Amino acid sequence: MALFGVLGGMTFLAKLVMAGLPNIEPVSLMVMLFAVTFGRKALYPIYAYVLLEFVLYGINLWSINYLYIWLILAAAAWLLRGMTHPLGWALLSGSFGLLFGLLCAPVYVAVGGWAFAVSWWISGIPYDLAHCAGNFVLALMLFVPLQRLTDRLYRRISLG
Repeated sequence: MALFGVLGGMTFLAKLVMAGLPNIEPVSLMVMLFAVTFGRKALYPIYAYVLLEFVLYGINLWSINYLYIWLILAAAAWLLRGMTHPLGWALLSGSFGLLFGLLCAPVYVAVGGWAFAVSWWISGIPYDLAHCAGNFVLALMLFVPLQRLTDRLYRRISLG
């Protein structure tokens, strides 16, 4: 359990360190790693991260998105867990970044209707493009080596 808390905290800290880069973040990469390595237990570090976001930034409309958006990526990564090529992980992560605004739009439909949600999504497309590019590059460079590291760490801890 301590491992999951530390990983959630490290994810939060990594995002803070990269906060100066608009929508370029390591969270998507980490969520994919957690899902592939830990399966259902990935929920623990993911929601440790989400809790830290809520504590630092408070609760708002975006908070609702964070309750489900990371689960979508985790489920996709878990379904593709047998994939070994870094380009596949980069495409998944980049696609998620590109679709992030669209995946968040249902909350805005519920709050302000279709016109509000569509205008909110369209106005965020430049950020989704940056999110896509950042996710793609980070996953292409780091997913495979971090997966090996995370697998070894988890096996070592699991074996006692």
